[in-house]
Amino acid sequence: MIGIVGIITIFVMVFGGYLAAGGKMGIILKSLPFEFTMIGGAAAGAFLISNDLPAVKHTLKDVGKVFKGPKWKHEDYRDLLCLLFELVRLARQNPIEIEGHIEAPDESAIFQKYPKILTDSEAVALICDTMRSASMNYDDPNQVEEVLEKRMDANLEHSLHSSHALQTVADGLPALGIVAAVLGVIKTMASIDQPPEILGKLIGGALVGTFLGVFLAYGLVGPFAAKVADVTKEDGHFYLLIKEVLVANLHNHATNICIEVGRQNTPSHCRPSFTELEEALKELKQVAA
Repeated sequence: MIGIVGIITIFVMVFGGYLAAGGKMGIILKSLPFEFTMIGGAAAGAFLISNDLPAVKHTLKDVGKVFKGPKWKHEDYRDLLCLLFELVRLARQNPIEIEGHIEAPDESAIFQKYPKILTDSEAVALICDTMRSASMNYDDPNQVEEVLEKRMDANLEHSLHSSHALQTVADGLPALGIVAAVLGVIKTMASIDQPPEILGKLIGGALVGTFLGVFLAYGLVGPFAAKVADVTKEDGHFYLLIKEVLVANLHNHATNICIEVGRQNTPSHCRPSFTELEEALKELKQVAA
């Protein structure tokens, strides 16, 4: 919602200020379809050249993050902590039984309590792979933490490709606007024998290209790229929490301490309070009893 408000504000302030200063929209509206075809088409072509098909689909999908915001909300972090509590507790109480849950999470009664987390393949794989490694005696906390950090860094870098691709387009739009403007000037020079009022309109139409390239770059595409990057990085905290809890478990801290480590590493605006989490864990214990 805030993204839509931002876009509306940009258009109202830019064009409202232009009209308030006495500007006329006629010449802009007349030139806009042609200038946008040149600039937008060239930007789209450059985007396709510099990305493969999966990256194109990934970027177009991630544009939705500008309006949807982060995938993981306050209740999702609470649910993740509850899920990890159940798994860690079971792994310590019954190492044999936990194997069924981590080998077939889709069929696990524990994972099925948290359907949103279960649908995220990376979160599930991160949990299951780490706990499986621990059951195979690969349980050195420092080594596991290093492996998890490299894995999450690689995943984050891949996830940030969309923002990099959008930023590349934003960086090129002003230059493409100049290209369109130069073509407009060439067209104007071909009509140099026309009266000043006609030349003025032709020059104004050519300058619309420069305006459009800069406007799209710094008013829309650039902010889109920045927002996608921010949302992607924020969602990355969800996987970081998994790492913190499971590494704390390998250090043989008490189960409640492992969960508290994860809670403390949750972003402040998504962090469940100590009381809220304690009540959620009590309900799990009562159900298990």
